[in-house]
Amino acid sequence: MRRREFITLLGTAATAWPLTARAQQSAMPVIGWLSGASPKGYARNVTAFLEGLKESGFVEGQNVKIEYRWAEGQYDRLPELAADLIRHHVVVMIGSGTSAALAAKAATTTIPILFSTSADPVGLGLVTSLSQPGNVTGGTQLNVQVAPKKLELLHELVPTAKVMALLVNPTSPAAETLAREVQAAAASLGLQLHVLHASADRDFDKVFANLVQLSVGGVVIGGADPFFSSRMEQLATLTVRHAVPAIYQDREFVAAGGLASYGGSGTVSYHLIGVYSGRILKGEKPANLPVQQSTKIELFINLKTAKALGLTIPQSLLVAADELIE
Repeated sequence: MRRREFITLLGTAATAWPLTARAQQSAMPVIGWLSGASPKGYARNVTAFLEGLKESGFVEGQNVKIEYRWAEGQYDRLPELAADLIRHHVVVMIGSGTSAALAAKAATTTIPILFSTSADPVGLGLVTSLSQPGNVTGGTQLNVQVAPKKLELLHELVPTAKVMALLVNPTSPAAETLAREVQAAAASLGLQLHVLHASADRDFDKVFANLVQLSVGGVVIGGADPFFSSRMEQLATLTVRHAVPAIYQDREFVAAGGLASYGGSGTVSYHLIGVYSGRILKGEKPANLPVQQSTKIELFINLKTAKALGLTIPQSLLVAADELIE
């Protein structure tokens, strides 16, 4: 071969290689992530999902691509975001949270859907059977179910308070059930409970003004709601600013200054759906992957906030806490 021909062939190969690499990259299977929340509040859950995915042999950017769509608490955007993921030819769709899971199911009957939710997936109509879920399966954690226990814990932290509040997002599918169960718990504890609503940032000023006017001694921030989860730091700051003892479900709320959190471990169920995603990519059918419930419950308490509020934490809660944050 003459030198000029050799150089030409090398040049052709150098040009073709990036095209081949791009073709291989575009051929990677695509997972669609649909969430009603924002990335900021879901960092731990995303990490747990990626770890589960890795355990099944898939690493983001190497042999699988993930398209993320975040509704930032605006649930009316979910149907269009789901449709956009379908246009990107996703082979698995993740419904992160109840509203996202329902939107994903409404958008497709052919793409496997994996969900993480705190509500009852059968009651929601996501699946007809936990053991044989069909084309939709996933993991659940105990958050809606333990909401009454949050009120009990808050009552232990603020034993002199006789008036409490529950903050819910009225657009959440679990809002009505949540309010009913916490109202029942309040009655059994001899407490007066006010149910307050917030579904947009502009609602928070009114909510916290009402807390003062109603002489509320503590507030339960309700349910595993992506709208609240996306605003944990903002909510924690508001509770500190208004000196209102509050309990939510995620450690991030306490780390940001909130008094306490109690709820199911979201990382367990997100790890599960990461594993399930990999198994589906390898050819397993979602109908053969039963819905699993995480029973792990975590309690976190911010001692600095308790001191600032003039609260003495009972020894029983100090011992029971998974972590005391100072």
